[in-house]
Amino acid sequence: MTDNHAADQPALSEEQIEFLNSLFDYAREGKVLALSSAIDQGIPVNLTNHNGDTFLILAAYREQPAVVDALIERDADINAMNNRGQSALTSSIFMQNEQISTALLNAGADPDLGSQSARATITAMGLKKMGEFLAAYENHPATDSPEENQ
Repeated sequence: MTDNHAADQPALSEEQIEFLNSLFDYAREGKVLALSSAIDQGIPVNLTNHNGDTFLILAAYREQPAVVDALIERDADINAMNNRGQSALTSSIFMQNEQISTALLNAGADPDLGSQSARATITAMGLKKMGEFLAAYENHPATDSPEENQ
């Protein structure tokens, strides 16, 4: 785990590492109150694990919209990339989650950022529905998903 803004920190104890790992589990499992509380008490919102995944990337991949919203509210780096060049938007596009993708796009996520960008993922995986979603969003940015506006 690393804080992208901290350098030369002392080594963490096993207990500290276990605690930090539990926070990443909170992001995956949708435990928004527990994760939000930890961040509000000083845990860096952009903390990364050994794969370079932030809480936001994990929450987007595991389809946890409440966690995504809470992290956006706490100024998470919308365009943070993991070690594979994937962002939270790449994850939500891959999972074909329009709700989370809309929240990320509304917060300023870049669909072309990274070696495995959201747009590249749409093409590589043949995600026609998500390609149509992204095109519709770019033509008419909204605060709700296109389905909710119909």
